[in-house]
Amino acid sequence: MLGERAYRYDAGKCLIASMEVPIRAEITRAAPERPYLAFSLTLDPATISDLLLELDGTDDAPAGAALAVHAFGPELAHPLCRLLALCDRPRDIAILAPLVRREITWLLLSGPMGPALRQIGLAGSRMARIGRAIACIREGFADQLNIRQLAEVAGMSPATFHRHFKAVTAMTPVQYQKQLRLQEARRLLLSDDADVARIGYAIGYESPSQFSREYRRLFGSPPGRDGQEIRRSLTPQVEG
Repeated sequence: MLGERAYRYDAGKCLIASMEVPIRAEITRAAPERPYLAFSLTLDPATISDLLLELDGTDDAPAGAALAVHAFGPELAHPLCRLLALCDRPRDIAILAPLVRREITWLLLSGPMGPALRQIGLAGSRMARIGRAIACIREGFADQLNIRQLAEVAGMSPATFHRHFKAVTAMTPVQYQKQLRLQEARRLLLSDDADVARIGYAIGYESPSQFSREYRRLFGSPPGRDGQEIRRSLTPQVEG
């Protein structure tokens, strides 16, 4: 989930994330005999910029969504399998892994997923400018939000910034900050001695009641109970 937008993908599909966004994920199908397995690959923006020189039609396009789901075929599956196979050949990793990663990046850029990724390598693209504003929000997520200042960082008017920000993240800047705060709160609640009010203040809330209310609206349970349930689910069950 990104904001209120759901992305569903399974075997034969991949999720492309063109920038850091606060998401909520759920595994809906998994069993001991058919475990859930996933592969994550972080793409290098410098490699993307380098490969863009070999592509035509890389003009700045309207900023698309930060997440996109695509199907992929054998042409992409084969190099991914070769990259994974290098785990059994550690001597070859330093030499071959960068080459295979570059091949994968090229296939992504030149295929149907390309438009979502090309913006990463264009320093002046709308996606990159929104990304700079997002970095500011993430760095000071507990501080009061200044939309005019964020718009200046992105090199846009406040109205244009607001429109492009929502197109990319499916949220307003205020909603994005709220998601960051509440997800950080959930992480802090994993501690056994977590104090709900103290956590609320630490992430930028001035009112513990407002923190609890918004936390429950996002995660379905008040913070204290949710923290207990998460810690319980992570505790190994000893069979007697």
